[in-house]
Parts: sequence; C-alpha cells; structure tokens
Amino acid sequence: MKVLIFLSILVILGGAYSKLETDLEWWESTIFYQIYPRSFADSDGDGIGDLKGITDNLHYIRDLGVRAIWLSPIFQSPMYDFGYDISDFYAIQEEYGTMEDFEDLLAKANSLDMKIILDLVPNHTSNESMWFQEALKGNEKYYNYFVWEDGVIDDNGAMQPPNNWRSHFRGSAWEYRQEVGKYYLHQFVVGQPDLNYNNPDVVEEMKNIIRFWLNKGVAGFRVDAVNCLFEVDKELFGGKYPDEPLSGRTDVDPESHDYLDHIYTKDQNETYYMVYEWRDVFDEISKEDGLPRVMMTEVYASIKDVVRYFGDGDSEGAQMPFNFDLITDVDASSSAADIKRAVDKFLTYKPLDRDANWVVGNHDNSRMATRYGSASVDGINMIVLLLPGVAVTYMGEEIGMVDGFVSWEDTVDPSGCNTNDPVNYVKSSRDPERTPFQWNAELNAGFSTADKTWLPVADGYEMLNVEAQKLAERSNLKVYQALADLRLNGVFKYGRYDSLALNSDVFAFKRWHNSDTYVIVVNMRNTEHEVDLTYFENVTGDASVVVRSVHSPKNVRDILEVSSLPVAGYEGIVLKMV
Repeated sequence: MKVLIFLSILVILGGAYSKLETDLEWWESTIFYQIYPRSFADSDGDGIGDLKGITDNLHYIRDLGVRAIWLSPIFQSPMYDFGYDISDFYAIQEEYGTMEDFEDLLAKANSLDMKIILDLVPNHTSNESMWFQEALKGNEKYYNYFVWEDGVIDDNGAMQPPNNWRSHFRGSAWEYRQEVGKYYLHQFVVGQPDLNYNNPDVVEEMKNIIRFWLNKGVAGFRVDAVNCLFEVDKELFGGKYPDEPLSGRTDVDPESHDYLDHIYTKDQNETYYMVYEWRDVFDEISKEDGLPRVMMTEVYASIKDVVRYFGDGDSEGAQMPFNFDLITDVDASSSAADIKRAVDKFLTYKPLDRDANWVVGNHDNSRMATRYGSASVDGINMIVLLLPGVAVTYMGEEIGMVDGFVSWEDTVDPSGCNTNDPVNYVKSSRDPERTPFQWNAELNAGFSTADKTWLPVADGYEMLNVEAQKLAERSNLKVYQALADLRLNGVFKYGRYDSLALNSDVFAFKRWHNSDTYVIVVNMRNTEHEVDLTYFENVTGDASVVVRSVHSPKNVRDILEVSSLPVAGYEGIVLKMV
C-alpha cells in the first residue's frame, strides 16, 4: 500500500504528469489518423473517394508512423449528411465499394500491423432506413424505435411542432409525418430521425451492430454525437417534452441551434450508462479473440461532462473521450498562456490512471493550418505528437493542408445549405475542411481522374501536396515523420510532463524519463525571443536540437545553451538535454 501511495504522489507532484511504465495497450502509444473516405483517394474515377483508394495508400499512412486509422462513416446511406444518415448499419455504401473491398482493407491493414476504427452513429438513422419505413407503415416494433410526439394547435388553428427544440442544422427538431399523425424528433437533418434509447429493442439492436463489426476484426469505434442519445423524461413534465430555455446569445437568430440552451436534449445522465454498457460489449469481444478494442467518444461539452465518459466506479467507459480543447479553446490569436491552459485542462480533470488525447482538427472544424496559420503547423504537430497520451491527426495535417474555398454553387454540406444564405454560408459550412486530399500537382491533386470531384480541390495544391513535400529537403511532412519516430522513445511513452508559458508568445513543455530529458519550445508569434529554459526544474547547461520546424534557422544536432535560447518567429524546436 505504501508503494502505491508513493507512486501516486510521484505522478502528481508539481502538477507533472506521467504514465507508469507498464505494458501499454496498442492504442495507448499509437497515432490515430482520421480519414474522410469521400475525400482521401478515388480509385475508380467517379470523383468520390473509396475503400480501394484507402487500401492502395496504406503504405503512405504507415510511413507516417501511424498504426491506427479511423474512417468516417462508410455504411449505406442516402448521403443527405454524407454518411451520418445511415440507412443500413450492416452494409457498405456503394459509392465506397463492397463488403469484400472492406474486408480487403482490413486484411491489408492487418498485414501492415495497422488497426481500423469505424465511425458509429448511434443517435439516429436515416428516414430511408427499413426501420423508419416500417414505422410509417404502422409496424409497432419499429414505430417504437423512434421518438414521436403530438403537435400543438396554435391560436390560428394550425398544427405546430411539439415544442421549441432546434436542430443542429437550423429550424425545428421536429418533423410531421401524415402517415402516423405525429412529429418525429431529429436533432440533426430532417433525414436523421433520432432513435429511442428508452426502448430495450433499440439498445440491443445497437449492441448487435457493434458486435457485427468487431467480429469482423474492427479494432474499435469512434462514437458520434454521443451526448444526444437521451432526452429528458417527459413524464417529469406532465407527459409533454418541455421547451428549452434561451441561451442568451445575441449573435444567432431564433432558427439556430445555438439560440437555445440544450438542457433537455444533451448530456442526460442515462447517456453515460449507455456508453458503459457498450464498453461491456467491446470487452466481451476482446476476451473472445484477444484483440483489445478501443472506444472514442465525440462530445462537445464541459470538461466535467467529457471526463465522465471514462467510466464511473467499477463501470468502464470510453478509453478516449475526445479532447477538443485545442480546437475550441485556442487558435492563432491565442497566447502561450492560453495554450498552456488548454493543454493542462484535460490533464487536470481526467482520472489519474487514464490517458489524455490530443485533437486539433477533424471533418467538422476548420483545418488546423487555417486556424493556427501555416507557419505554426510544425509547432502544433509537436504539441499533439509529443504531449503525454494519444495523438489524433486529421488527414492532411501532416502536410499543412488548409481549408479550400467552396462556392455557394458547389456547397453540399447541409450545415451550409440550410442557411439559405449565399453570402454567409461559409460560416456554417463544413465543406472547406473536407476538400480532397492533395497527393501531387497533377489533375485534381492526384485525388481523382474525374472531370469533376465531389468537392473542388483547394487552391494552391500544385505546391502544397505529398509528392512535393517528399522531394523537398525540408517539409512539414518530414517534420511530422521525425516527430512520429520520436514518439517511440520511452520518454514520450512513459515520461513525466511539465509546461511553462515562458512569455506571452512562447509555450514550452518538458518530458523526462529515467536519465533522458527533452524540452519542446513553440513560438506562437512571428516575433524573435531569447528565452531561459532553466525555469524548468533540473534543466541547465546545453541541449541538442533533435527536430526543428521547416523555417527554423537551427540545424539538427546544434548544441545550444538553454539559459539564453534564441527562438525565431513561429519556430518550433525539440531539444534533448546533453
């Protein structure tokens, strides 16, 4: 007992963080690489990315140092929300290929010692699904798969939605169906009816879907929009779902989702226990075949709510409740102190014995290089890849891809289209971060041979692409690969952590394990500084440059005095104490 107490104290002393040196599960030390399948690689020339395109390029991903790939939804879908409206959870979307294509992808990934993670969308299905169509026909079993409510009659005698709930994609979250004479709930697009998790049949159906794919050899799931699973119990409000209060925001209109405070449709207590039940299914399959499965949950919520997904007491939850603080809390305008606060927040609130994770981009948010600036790409990748815990990379972050321009005429994302605003749609559209991957300077950036791709390729791809960065003496890609190699060092697997805002511009953190110490220095501004790293405990004397950003004036193996370290504008440096 005394030894355990001592180890716990060792972990938390001085605000430091460490991972005890034990055998890590496969997911604890890898990089997860998110692929948006529609935009990665088109193998058949139809302008849409597909599974064969991913299979053909697995060696590229492996050469990055990545060992786990997360695929955005590939299930059968009418594509109103590009795969997040699933009509058949057991089938592959035809545009992306066949089940055989998916099995080929799994087999090749396994041969390369890589894992495949799928995107689970449990909150809703498609209004074209068999389940919903059967509900409209009066099939009681499937009628009860969804959330239905009577409308209300207004002063003019007209039927109106049951309450003021708003969809994430604007307008009412309720849609009337004449066939059953009621409204159904859709917290997202009209074509995405919410599933009713108060129905045990729905709960078991989703568990069976999880079992189906895990039994195929999938290594886990990223779970979409998980905090929307349950609504408040309407019986607490006289049998009618209550209106949600106003958020008080004056920068949005009444049709916006952000106009309300979603206290009755998000973060309900039952949600966490549903996730714990799913974890039991993950563990059940893992025990059968010996492959530990990982669950990643997508939740934009308060940090206290996010960390509840780890588990509660004896109930295990997600190994990776996504940490979006480097997306939501900071950007190019942030100071070094802001960066330190965003990094330390998750480490502070998460349970001591659970892993942190770091995410700076995905298919729903403006690209990292656009939000932070292209000059900061290497520095931000140093933060994501070298902090303690699990790193997540959205495809293109390794080369510094930026948001593409997508005209109103070419916009397809419902979040943008539903604004009906040809001028300001860009504030809502997610198309810019979903433009095709940039492989080379050829037609369509090497993504496709089609005359027209599903979204236009971003401007500037002729210079910003994988092939150019492979050939360049120095590039974001080569820095990323060097950082991925460095992650394999025991310091970054097991080492302790501390951080400092050395001034308003320069953020630094220290990783150490046994006799090795590294200090990572990232300048967030185009301003030169001379900084003193001896503010870190036990950091004195000289250090050697191990990795440096593309435009750094330093060279690898340069020896520098840490008490008076010159830092160029936007420079990122990884130093090893000598």
